[in-house]
Amino acid sequence: MKSPEVEQRQIVVIGAGPSGAIAAAILKRHGHDVLVLERQRFPRFSIGESLLSHCLDFVEEAGMLEAVQAAGFQTKHGAAFAWGERYTEFDFRDKFTEGQGSTYQVIRADFDKLLADQAELQGVEIRYEEEIFAADFNGDCPRLSVRRLADGHEYEVECAFVLDGSGYGRVLPRLLDLDTPSSFPIRQAVFTHIEDRIDPASGFDREKILITTHPTLRDVWFWTIPFSNGRCSLGVVSAAEHYEGYPKDLDACLKQFVAETPSLAKVLENAVWDTPARAIGGYSANVKSLHGPGFALLGNAAEFLDPVFSSGVTIAMRSASMAAGLLHRQLSGEQIDWENQFAIPLKRGVDTFRVYVQGWYDGSFQDVIFYEKASPEIRRMICSILAGYAWDEKNPYVAEPKRRLGVLAELCAMG
Repeated sequence: MKSPEVEQRQIVVIGAGPSGAIAAAILKRHGHDVLVLERQRFPRFSIGESLLSHCLDFVEEAGMLEAVQAAGFQTKHGAAFAWGERYTEFDFRDKFTEGQGSTYQVIRADFDKLLADQAELQGVEIRYEEEIFAADFNGDCPRLSVRRLADGHEYEVECAFVLDGSGYGRVLPRLLDLDTPSSFPIRQAVFTHIEDRIDPASGFDREKILITTHPTLRDVWFWTIPFSNGRCSLGVVSAAEHYEGYPKDLDACLKQFVAETPSLAKVLENAVWDTPARAIGGYSANVKSLHGPGFALLGNAAEFLDPVFSSGVTIAMRSASMAAGLLHRQLSGEQIDWENQFAIPLKRGVDTFRVYVQGWYDGSFQDVIFYEKASPEIRRMICSILAGYAWDEKNPYVAEPKRRLGVLAELCAMG
């Protein structure tokens, strides 16, 4: 049997999504040879459409900020929260941590293609519709087995290092048996895109994501993410048991949840529901290790918590920036301790998000968000986390998230 051809490259990045495109571009800017292998053809659908401010720090590092600013995406200044008659909002331009204030709400098919195209313009090679079906990290160099989907042609790539930015595809976690169960309860999101026709006089702010809590089920919430084209992304997230008794038809299910939530139903009263709803469930994921000899995992390929604070793309881009910087130093001859210089620092921010996600679902963080007597300084610290700056240890609510949130929640409970 004829042996497959073996191609020699310096770095292979799996996946051309935000983490892969950012990592590849940063490494290329450092002068490295980078090959990106992407199973799908872009543009392709993805959720995670409301970017946090911190994302733009990495877009800028990758030399893509000007292109993103010129693309016509919906400007986003913050997040608004609604529950019954209660309403509050956070403006990312007024936060504790220095950094980007405004950001964007994006149709991910367009945004992801823009980032990938920008990486190509900088000299990164991207091969679409090619899947990795085997990986060998036991030799002197990592070796990946690749199949071209168009004609079934197979070949191998040998390289110095692999960065896995495959997102939900979770290529290396599957091939290397790195997956481990997430501690998060199984939840499902039902979502769609609609022509929203929101009345400008309704008070709805198109420059913020709107997160709405169900009136009676506090662990059920909705996202409403307006785009610049008069459409918006709408979704409901719920534990599996709450879907019992709702229509099996996804469109009818989502509409019923909205109908039960008067403040949201009012905002969307003129909407045209023109796109079939989809569902994604059991998306929380974790791995045994974020790195190994010859590889590191980026973003959702490693761990995904929950969509509630739009942290997924931020974690993906942060991990891409960290890994690219460390890999450049390693390839330049430095000894890199991937556990202490990558995994542990990255997890600190992930674990900060985790505390607030858990607090959201047990109600304690919701109590904090809707607390009317909160000091402006504390709100600015919370705003920094909502803007994605979950690694700023100067922020007490990052340095000691669990204790600080607990104290704050008790204060709110006392009124």
